[in-house]
Amino acid sequence: MSTSTTLPSGALPSGLVALPSVYRPQADTFLLADALAHEEIGPRTDVLEIGTGTGVLALYAARRGASVTAVDVSWPAVATARVNAVVRRLPLRVLHGDFVARTEGRRFDLVVTNPPYVPAPRARLPSRGAERSWDAGPDGRLVIDRVCAAASALLRPDGVLLMVHSGMCGAETSVDRLTDEGLSAEIAARALVPWGPVLRSRRAWLERQGLAGEAEQWEELVVIRARNT
Repeated sequence: MSTSTTLPSGALPSGLVALPSVYRPQADTFLLADALAHEEIGPRTDVLEIGTGTGVLALYAARRGASVTAVDVSWPAVATARVNAVVRRLPLRVLHGDFVARTEGRRFDLVVTNPPYVPAPRARLPSRGAERSWDAGPDGRLVIDRVCAAASALLRPDGVLLMVHSGMCGAETSVDRLTDEGLSAEIAARALVPWGPVLRSRRAWLERQGLAGEAEQWEELVVIRARNT
């Protein structure tokens, strides 16, 4: 099991533009990118990224020769990813909308996602603003569970899902739900990162929910790897 967040120098696209409210690459992006770097990707690889944001991971796969489709519910993110692809002259199909609806009937060799996963007091997903990139309901699993439920239909035989999220959301729960869907799943990587401003702003609520200990300052990130056997 890897705990590294280090990629070869220059592996990820740099100098990305990002419109307001679009999630910029952070520690979870880098941890997922490190896992992605260990997958076989080439000209015959069909890749899907769910929640592309700036498009950094989709562009990394495209630069390795893959045929890449990226989906995001945010129009600013779609525009951002398209601009970043054009600037780098990389072929990238960027779609707006719900990932299940926009990929109906298609299957992929590799699905990559950094979904919203931060526990939030609101029971529904936000419909606008930067919070769309991270808020995911009281247990942080509103999007994670949809990915788990859809994974087997999205993956070709031997296809792989890579998903990063906080340990606060229950890493073993994700493994169990993917296993229930017929996939072979495991925690492939972990990393500890300092709490960011979003978690700090809702510390009291997280403690009342039992999702964080008193004065906790470090968040565990995990990458779940699941293969369609």
